[in-house]
Formats: sequence, C-alpha cells, structure tokens
Amino acid sequence: MSASAPTSNGRQNMRALEQANRIRLARAELKRRIARGDVEVAQVLIDPSDEIAGMEISELLTSQKRWGTTRCSKFMDSVGLQE
Repeated sequence: MSASAPTSNGRQNMRALEQANRIRLARAELKRRIARGDVEVAQVLIDPSDEIAGMEISELLTSQKRWGTTRCSKFMDSVGLQE
C-alpha cells in the first residue's frame, strides 16, 4: 500500500460527510419552510431538488401543520402509495 491511499480515502470520506451534511441541512430547512407554509408539498413533489430527490413522501407530508403519522398514512393509503 502506498502512503497516499489513507490520505486519499480520508479526503473522500470528508467529501462524503460534507455532502451528507449539506443534504441533511437542506432537508431540514425545507421541512421548516413547509411547516411555516412558505412552500407546499405539491410544489416540492412536482419539481424536486437534488437534495430531496430520495426523501420519503411521508416525511414531507408530516412536515405540514396538523399532519401526523395517522393522517399521512390514511392519505397515502387512499391514493395507493406506500410509505
């Protein structure tokens, strides 16, 4: 093994952690904006950003005021979606 391998892996791990943190922060901000009513879940689903592309729909729905897990589950069942 060369001496540069651990350094290269360390940089790659750091980039992966930075990207994961950026995605986590973007999702948290989006959920806050949904809770405040600044943005609608429908808008997010129509035009998702890269950060939220893999996010669960139930997570977005429960970000809304008055939308708990029960209401979310009932809605998703009614439209034929799985959590």
